[in-house]
Amino acid sequence: MNHAFLPAPKPQAAPRALRVLAVSALAFAALGLTGCSALNQFLPSSQPARDANTGEVVEKQDNADVFSLRVGDCVDTDSSMSGEISGLPMIPCDQSHTDEVYFSYMVESEEFPGEDAIIAEAEQKCVPAFETFIGIGYQDSVLEYWPMYPTEGSWSDGDREVLCLAYDPAAATVGTLKGAAR
Repeated sequence: MNHAFLPAPKPQAAPRALRVLAVSALAFAALGLTGCSALNQFLPSSQPARDANTGEVVEKQDNADVFSLRVGDCVDTDSSMSGEISGLPMIPCDQSHTDEVYFSYMVESEEFPGEDAIIAEAEQKCVPAFETFIGIGYQDSVLEYWPMYPTEGSWSDGDREVLCLAYDPAAATVGTLKGAAR
């Protein structure tokens, strides 16, 4: 089973309101983008090593199973990723990484609602959760988010989870973005 991956890069120089519109435009224009690096698409994915007490990832896993992602996990993504993914690089958050999972929810629908509907619902749920996790509203933050969501194919296998990931468009992050308030 694979999640779809939509990185939705945003222009850094645009005012926040324009960037939000650009994200929507990019999201709809890039619905076919899903992904991991070309190499990782062909490697078997595996479970990351986690601390038995905290559940935190304790060592880098180059191709961790995408279904093992949890809120608080940190991963590396890049704009060259394309296609459906089953795995991606998962990294302890105290090491340099590009993205952090900050919220997750299940789409409640019997039938696949379509990517447009999932993306619209993700915006309604990810934006309020962004403020709770980051400590500042999305509109006031320099940080961005993107949703990872089920594909029509993974939906038929029971995949209903949407993951909301935060990232800093200016640089990689070391440490969690929880409470970053920036």
